Amino acid sequence: MINTFVDYLLFIFERLNWLSVIDILLVASIFFFILYLLRDTKALILLRGVLFLIVVVSLITSLNVLPAFSWLVTSTLPVLLLAIPVIFAPEIRRALERIGRTGSLWPRNGHTSGIEKTIGVVTIASRRLSKRSYGGLIILQRLDTLKDFVETGVLLDAAVSPELLIQTFYPKTPLHDGAVIISGDKIVAAGCVMPLSSSGVLDASPERPMGLRHRAALGTAEVSDAISVVVSEETGTISLAYDGKIIRYISPDEMEEKLLGFYHSLHADKSIKGFLSHIFPR
Repeated sequence: MINTFVDYLLFIFERLNWLSVIDILLVASIFFFILYLLRDTKALILLRGVLFLIVVVSLITSLNVLPAFSWLVTSTLPVLLLAIPVIFAPEIRRALERIGRTGSLWPRNGHTSGIEKTIGVVTIASRRLSKRSYGGLIILQRLDTLKDFVETGVLLDAAVSPELLIQTFYPKTPLHDGAVIISGDKIVAAGCVMPLSSSGVLDASPERPMGLRHRAALGTAEVSDAISVVVSEETGTISLAYDGKIIRYISPDEMEEKLLGFYHSLHADKSIKGFLSHIFPR
């Protein structure tokens, strides 16, 4: 059996040429593209298991020593391939949305107007909320629309200011439990209900699991390119969620620097490198 397998490998290498190398590199690039888009998700772990199982099964069936097993695999493989889109539906949709957003990567004139002022206001408000241990969740919209989430809250369409943000998250007020959604230099809505993360990242924390605000912040960052700023009501710590990841215990100054970097890289880099970095964010 081992000799047959070695002979098979030698046969493959003997027929290898530069076209075969290009073919292999193209297939490898596609798999790399898919794996990179699915990073930091539960689907990546599941996909690794599926790929490992496919490789093992392919090696076994290629030896032609188990005819009944080979027949079972060849009969059920089409069904498994049809099941993949169902299993990975949320991740596939997110990957396609990320690719689709590249068409609007280069902004129209005036799109960034007031964004630096907004970031400064959010930084001031976050610092004050942190000192007073007021819980808060601020969502900064970027390219993706958040219309569905805006409709769950109270429309404000008000200019961004530290006082308004602090008053919104004042304990026991009607809107303090929801999220504030900001677009440009306007507070679009408050008291919004955001999607909760189910990735298990927060549960895997060495400390006790985070609350609903942190889950909503991470959940929003998983389904859109929006950036979430969350202030813990219990500890006053500030966290930043983006691209399906969350950074905890970040200082207001660090947060402001990262936010400016996000928006400047999004709107200033009009090169091919910037186009690719939007598909593959760090």
